[in-house]
Amino acid sequence: MASLGILLVVPVDAYLEAELDRRFNLFRLWESPPSRRREFLQANAPWIRAVVGSPNGCADAELIDQLPNLEIVANFGVGIDKVDLRRCRERGIRVVYTPDVVTDDTADLGIGLAIAALRRICDADRYTRAGSWNDGRIGLAVAKRAQGFGCPICYCSRSEKPNTNYKYYPSVLDLASNCHVLVAACPLTDETHHIINREVIEALGPKGVLVNIGRGSLVDEKELVSALLEGRLGAAGLDVFEHEPHVPEQLFGLENVVLVPHIGTNTVETTKAMSDLILDNLAAYMLNKPLLTPLF
Repeated sequence: MASLGILLVVPVDAYLEAELDRRFNLFRLWESPPSRRREFLQANAPWIRAVVGSPNGCADAELIDQLPNLEIVANFGVGIDKVDLRRCRERGIRVVYTPDVVTDDTADLGIGLAIAALRRICDADRYTRAGSWNDGRIGLAVAKRAQGFGCPICYCSRSEKPNTNYKYYPSVLDLASNCHVLVAACPLTDETHHIINREVIEALGPKGVLVNIGRGSLVDEKELVSALLEGRLGAAGLDVFEHEPHVPEQLFGLENVVLVPHIGTNTVETTKAMSDLILDNLAAYMLNKPLLTPLF
């Protein structure tokens, strides 16, 4: 399969990169200085038939247009907002990604961020490390809560989901008006860009908690920061940010915010499963077999 030339756009998991290098003819785009990347692509375009990227960078229209022999794009992640899907469809380029394998770990982090923000766990951790903690009999209360949260669940999506008893709201504004913790976990599209705006944040209110485990641009970050600073939003747990890796400095001094560096899928097991899924998709394409997880 070494005849398949693959352009790796950004650094990814070390295992995936090593396997791509071993199995295919690998070109690493980031090793070329930005000022010389057009020259690099022109020199190597005849051999490049596949692009592998991630939510940090994949296949935009400019890159696709510089690769006349491109046949397939593989995205290391479930978010495909860094792939120009319209241009891929126009060119007949196949697109694969890594759904499902990221679901459980990302959901776990969402719950963790919500609890950490609600109970100010990071603040409590700093308090304890400072030696300021006095003994308290809370073990039984923690154990009782661990038996089950017992929270009512409601949601918003493009359509009501079958086979669920969860309360459905047709709009995010309705959802925010009727919940205490709002978790953003949808894909980033033109439709969902800044779906969490000032109006939604106001509806969530000064006792509400916003958790974002989807994409940074689902949330109007300027409005989020001002709402937290002014006390119009109670707390936030954030795994993703609008201009990653930049995090608004105003958030650093707030005790009602939990910040983690986009680690929702960052476990050994999930990263390995995602890598293997990319490799299996590329192998299937080379052998003219059905793709495992095609977007189209």
